[in-house]
Order: sequence, then C-alpha cells, then structure tokens
Amino acid sequence: MDRREVLFGGLSMAAGAAMSSGTGAATSSGPLITRKIPSTGEAIPVIGLGTSGPFEVGRSNAERAPLKEVLNAFFAAGARLIDTSPMYSTAEAVLGDLLTPSMHERVFLATKVWTRGDREGEEQMKHSAQVMKHPRLDLIQVHNLLDVDTHLRTLRKMKEQGLVRYIGITHYTVGSHADLARIIEREKIDFVQLNYSAATRDAEQRLLPLAADRGVAVLVNRPFEDGRLFDAVEGRPVPPWAAEIDCTSWGQIFLKYVISHPAVTCVIPATGKVKHLQDNLAAGRGRLPDAKQRELIAQEMDT
Repeated sequence: MDRREVLFGGLSMAAGAAMSSGTGAATSSGPLITRKIPSTGEAIPVIGLGTSGPFEVGRSNAERAPLKEVLNAFFAAGARLIDTSPMYSTAEAVLGDLLTPSMHERVFLATKVWTRGDREGEEQMKHSAQVMKHPRLDLIQVHNLLDVDTHLRTLRKMKEQGLVRYIGITHYTVGSHADLARIIEREKIDFVQLNYSAATRDAEQRLLPLAADRGVAVLVNRPFEDGRLFDAVEGRPVPPWAAEIDCTSWGQIFLKYVISHPAVTCVIPATGKVKHLQDNLAAGRGRLPDAKQRELIAQEMDT
C-alpha cells in the first residue's frame, strides 16, 4: 500500500473523527474543525483567510469598513490564520491598521518574502512585521520560490532567533509542484502552500502524500480556481447528497473537498464580503466527505 492509499484509506475514519474528537461538529453551527501543524502539534482551524485582491485597498472608510466586518466575523467564529504577502500591494498595511489588539492575540499571521538577495529579503521581512504591527510573525513563506535557497537560509536563522515561528514555501501552479516536492525532500520546513481544488487534483498524486510523509503542514490556495468552479456549476442546484456532508452551497462543497484530504492543514480563500466569509466558514464545520463522496464531487467537475 503506497502513501496515497494510506491517506485515502483513512478518509472515512478522519471524517468521523472530526465529529467525535473535539475537532469538529455534526452540524454547521458547531466549532470549526482544526488540524495540527505536524512540526509542533499546534492546532489551527481548517478555514483561513486570504488577502490577495479584497484587502488591496486604500485608506478610505468606504473601502475598509467591509474588511473590518470580515475580520470581526472571522475571529468571532474562532478562525485564526490570515495569509498575505508584500506582493499584494497594500494588503499587509491594511491588516496592520485593521487588526485590533485582541485580534493580534489570536491571529496566526502568515506572510511571505518576495525579492532577491539576503539583505533585501531581511529588510522586506522586517518591513512586513512593522507594517502589520506584529513583531514576531507566525509564518514566513518564500513566495513562488523566488531566490528560495537564499531566503530559506535567512529564515532558518530567524527561526533560531525567535523572530518567526514557522517557515515555508509557496507556489500557485501545477507546473511548480515538482519544484515544491524537491524542496520538501531536501529541506526541513514547516509549511508548503500550493494550489489544489476539486477541479485541479494534481497535488493528490505526489505532493500531498509527500507533505504528510515529511511532516509538513499544507496551506491551500486557489480552492475556487479564481471563480472558475462556480462558473462550471452555474445554474445547477446543490445535489441532494450535499446534505450528507452538511453543505448548503457549492462553495462549501468545493472547500470540503479540499479540507477532507487528511494532508491539508488549512485552506485560505480570499474574500472581502461577510456573506462569502460566513459561507466559507460553514465548510469548516460538520461532516467531511469520505472517499466515495469525494469522488462524487470530482465527478461534478468532470461533467
């Protein structure tokens, strides 16, 4: 039995455990399911928040008021992980302005380094911490593997010095999966961020099993394929079997496909609207699809 078979053989058991071991609930009104970061055992909710796009705004109250509502609802639900990057124009600074002291105490703040060179990387990471008003960042990732060896050396030193808690790498294309896998095989990292969805399932073949085998936490970006998944089901009602996994929307079905893979630690859909956030958070509660139900979801993408 290979690693992929081991992972998927445990899907039914994992789905049941989400309701019975304190990591989830049997209804959509319970607490968020959590997953443990393999390198430390720290638990984080499976639904996070991305900032690319919606948080790239100016200073006006009209632009920022909806984002304040999103953050209030996010933390009220018990969610924690927010992912950002200096690549996302004003997103880091917007977070720094909007996160309250209480939010700073609860947030798991993940950003990235996106430049070349030792000195440039150190300065960029220092600037990120300053603008987000969060001196010790929870996670810094090498964005899109840009100058990855240089920045991983720096990040290891920063981790030893207590300046960052976790380190990782990211990309958003299937074509990068082989490069991500090579780094996971040779480097000691805490997180990998990758693209994965019910329509783009390539990560299931090697990358997700490898991350599980090496004890690397997985953050998932592009779970909706930039809206393409919603286009694929436009006009189609949610299938009757969705009730079996406590889903009332296609968005919840798509997210539950992602988080039902046992190697996935957290998915980070970006939104600037409370109604979309609440729908996303609902996917982090209740029953998860087992192997058979995952196949049903995948089939919906193939039709």
